[in-house]
Amino acid sequence: MSEMRLPSALHAAPGSGAELLSELGLVLYCGAGIIFIVVVALALHATFAKPSPAGTRAWIVGGGIVFPLLTLFLLLNYTLAVGSAVAALESGTALQLLLDCFGIDAQKRIPPPSPGTMRVHVIGKQWWWEVRYEIVRGDTSTAVLANELHLPVGEPVELLLTTTDVIHSFWVPSLAGKVDMIPGRTNRLILRANTPGLYRGQCAEYCGGQHALMALYVKSQPRREFETWLQRQARSVTRPDDAFLLAGYEAFFKGTCPDCHTVRGTPATGKSGPDLTHVGSRYSLAAGTLRNHVGTMAGWIAGAQDIKPGNAMPDSEIYTGRELRALAAWLGSLE
Repeated sequence: MSEMRLPSALHAAPGSGAELLSELGLVLYCGAGIIFIVVVALALHATFAKPSPAGTRAWIVGGGIVFPLLTLFLLLNYTLAVGSAVAALESGTALQLLLDCFGIDAQKRIPPPSPGTMRVHVIGKQWWWEVRYEIVRGDTSTAVLANELHLPVGEPVELLLTTTDVIHSFWVPSLAGKVDMIPGRTNRLILRANTPGLYRGQCAEYCGGQHALMALYVKSQPRREFETWLQRQARSVTRPDDAFLLAGYEAFFKGTCPDCHTVRGTPATGKSGPDLTHVGSRYSLAAGTLRNHVGTMAGWIAGAQDIKPGNAMPDSEIYTGRELRALAAWLGSLE
């Protein structure tokens, strides 16, 4: 994969929602600074200047009412405009934006995306991310991965954010602001990256003991490269011909792996764990906890609870050393 960009809101990607939020922060800091300077100036004037009863009312009305109201009004409207752009809300009115902020009309139907916008479902779980692409409208079963999101460069992608357990929060600091994932509700975010690269995201809402080990990676790539990747993700797995890989394939079904994981094209149809159809092509294992290669794959299979205590995957102690190496090699070959 590409070299990872610094995961920081202070290093926003050009043209992204994070860049808008960075500009918003600068404007608010400047506005707060101006208000502070004016207030201090008025306090100093009131303390050291000679009394001027004739001008008292003008100072109170102008400096105490008109100036803060005007400044806060401008800052509020600018903030609402930026919020609308970042979240791609289609309400268009400050009143509706305020109602959305307080959760009023929370059951409102999610507005349809713009024509041609790709839609991706991101589901937060303890403690990993399930990612499902809509290749055909409504069909999310043919391109499924975990803890990784791919975007075509320069194109907006609509994310539908949900959770199956507790509250999570989707946050890729260099690309967009935080969006909470609340049980029973679907939130919407438009994500866009104008330059190729690898960005790190993180759950930003405490969700349990392994909250800190719940990361995901976002890779932006040219449209042609993205389409090739997406077509490959939709392919099913075939039974291997190589003897060593075949031993790993058989070891997979010897244990309880198929009870929790799906590998499309095989009898494995488990739903509670990540889809492993193309696990070998992913950047990381265990939601960013480990880099993905044969050694870490074997270590994760054998000692998942040692690496990430409390997660839903049990340690697999039934395999011999050769079976474990073969299993890790077969999973690593699923690209």
